[in-house]
This record gives sequence, C-alpha cells and structure tokens, in this order.
Amino acid sequence: MDHDLPDALFALPDEGAGSGIVVALSGGLDSTVLLHRLAALPPVRERGLRALHVHHGLHPDADAWVLHCRALCDALDVPLAVCRVAVDCGSGLGLEAAARAARHGAFAGALGEGEVLALAHHRDDQAETFLLRALRASGPEGLAAMRPWRRFAHGWMWRPLLAQPRTRLEAWARARNMQWIEDPANADPVHDRSFLRTRLLPLMRERWPMADAALARSATLCAEAADRLAAEDALALDAMLSPAAADDGAGGRGLAIAHLRALPPAHRARMLRAWIRRLGLAPLPASGVEAIVRLLDARTDGAPGYRWADACVRAWRGHLYALPLQALVPLPPDWSRTWDGRAPLDLPGGGRLALEGAGSFERPLRVHARRGGERMRMPGRLHTHALKHLLQDAGVPPWQRGRMPLLSSSEGTLLAAGDRLLAAPLHDWLQAQGARLCWRDLA
Repeated sequence: MDHDLPDALFALPDEGAGSGIVVALSGGLDSTVLLHRLAALPPVRERGLRALHVHHGLHPDADAWVLHCRALCDALDVPLAVCRVAVDCGSGLGLEAAARAARHGAFAGALGEGEVLALAHHRDDQAETFLLRALRASGPEGLAAMRPWRRFAHGWMWRPLLAQPRTRLEAWARARNMQWIEDPANADPVHDRSFLRTRLLPLMRERWPMADAALARSATLCAEAADRLAAEDALALDAMLSPAAADDGAGGRGLAIAHLRALPPAHRARMLRAWIRRLGLAPLPASGVEAIVRLLDARTDGAPGYRWADACVRAWRGHLYALPLQALVPLPPDWSRTWDGRAPLDLPGGGRLALEGAGSFERPLRVHARRGGERMRMPGRLHTHALKHLLQDAGVPPWQRGRMPLLSSSEGTLLAAGDRLLAAPLHDWLQAQGARLCWRDLA
C-alpha cells in the first residue's frame, strides 16, 4: 500500500531543497522502488530527476542489466546515464571494496554542482554495515555506519529509505508486480557482506527477531555520539592551531607539538584524526596515530615523516604539518622558462606564478628550479647572502624550498625565490609599479 512508503519519507533536508536528484540505479529491488517513488512526486519532477547506472563489467549479464535499467527509465520518463568503470581487482582492497570505490568515483564525477545523489540503502543494509565496522574494531565515527544525509562531491548524498526494512520495500514492489534484477553476488557468501546477509543475520534473527532494528539503532546512537565528539574536537582543534601556527609559511597546517604532548592519548588520537579530516586528506589507518606520536619525540626536524595513502605528516620547528605527497615533489632540476609576466605561468606539479598590478616586466626573466649555491642581495643590504640561509631565516619549510620557483635576470642575477624573498632590484621595481609577485603552490 502507498502509505507504507509515505511521501514524507522523501522530503529533502533544507540544504537540498530545490536541487536536482540523481538516483543511483542498479536495477535491483531497492533502487527500483526508490526510483518509482521519486518519479511519482511532482515536486521532485519539477526540480529535476535523472538516474545513473554504473556498469562494473564484472558479471556476464552486465549489458543486459543496462537494457533493463534503460527500459525502466523509459517507462517512467526519467533520463538515464550509464557510466562504465574499470574495477581495480589488484588494489588489495578486495572485490567488494574495489567495486564500491569505482562506483563512488563514478557518482562523484557525474554529480553536478548542488545535485543530490539518492541511494537506496535500507535498514538491513545499515545493520550489515554496523556489524562489518564493528568487526574491524571501528570507533564511534565508523560505527555510525551510513548517514542519511551528508556532503558528497559537488553536492549531497541522500538515503531516504535508511530507516525502512527490506521486507517493506519488497512488499511494496510485489503489490505492484514490479520486476527487478537479482545480482548473484548478493547471495555469494564469499563476500563479507553477503556472508552476513545469508548466514549470520538469519541466525541472529532466530534468537533476536528485531536484530536489524537494534543494530541500526546502535548505528544512529553512534552517529549522535560521533557528532558531539566532532563538535568538541573542532573547538579544541581551533585552540591548538594558534595564530602563529596559522601564519608560519606552511599553509596554516601547523599543529603545536607541545599541545599534543600535553593531551591524554585518547584525546590526542581524536585531535590528530580531526586535524587530518579537516585538511581533506585520506583518513589515518589504524597504525597512523601511533606512527605520528613517534614524531612528537623527534629530536631534529630532519626526522622522516609518516606517509599513508597520498599524504604525509612532517615535524618542523615545534609543529606537525600534514600535506599531500604531491607537495613533497620538487621542481625538476633542469626545468626553466622565460617569462615576461604578461600571463600567469603554470609550474610543474600544479603551482602558478603571476605578476599582479603591472602589464609585464621591463625585460623577460628566467624562471627556474633551485640547484644549490644561489645567492641574493636583499633590500637594504650591501652584500649577497646564501639563499639557503635566507630561506631558513624566512621560515620557509624544507618541503617548499625545492618547489619554490626562482626568478633570475638574463645576466643570471637572482631576483626572487617565489614571492617570499625579493632581491633589492625587483623589490624596488615592484614598489615603483604598485605591483606584486604572487606564487601559489597548488600542491
């Protein structure tokens, strides 16, 4: 009956009001029901409704599933896009996780600015996810499992059916004689989630009939606890990122080592994870916190950093810095370009150099990588000084020094190191022109 899945279930949160909706359509029971219900709502139609099917290429019937989804969308007059992905089976993640990563990559690439990605996960899925996370020894954030609403890519991710049991969706679909795809992988116990679904959860329901509801409720409670902790951690993190650390020449990523040392271990671990999360870097692995804590006791700034995924943490001058690995790659030593300043100059590795407030330099300059031994005469000084010492005195972090573009005259006189150090001749010329040199290291 219609009231089993009332319209109120599909009321978008305020952030998504007026946004177009993209249904992730596998062709299975859950996404078929979701597409039908959304397609029946005039307000959803008005704001824009479309479907996206991800073709993983893992099953012989994958092409037939595309045809099924296309016929379904044609019948409902809903536009369908099909995205073919290559699942990296050798990634070490396992087939389930690798397919999920490929799928989410396709979702992110297909989602427009402000659009809402609607997923058909239900209460049974939430119970499975909670158990899987528990078996991986997750904390509150992990045990929160799937959120009904969260930021995703350029828009939002929405799960309107997350509180509904699968039996309700199936009854709703059968009452309307709907057809859907049954993916054999969903019943294959070789996959962890399928093992829970076909072996463990049925056994649990024999003893505890409301096991799914209880596990899903536990996920909700963990989400509430995780949100409260996250809010407290954000305030504490703001206090630890002092103004001095935010203006230290390293992009404001500095976290005071002294403050971290003073924290109890559990609080310190939360701070580190909150810090990494705020920077948008890959989540720390289970061993990451312990590895970073060892950096707190490093005697020199030259101690090796801790690397994971595509990120790294380094200790320098009493602070920890977290940055993408790309930020550690220096400019190629033989790289050089002639630049007149008329247009911004793109640098290897994603940086950019620009002259602002003036049309061009009087004469083109040579932009090049640092090779060692360079010297520069700073404003107000009569003699040149080693660039190495000038960079140290200016507080330029070691990982930035190799990425910093140098500017020299055609005669070979060093005029600038990025926009941090300006030699007297270039400094005076920029002031006279009311201009400035601007270097942005996009890494």
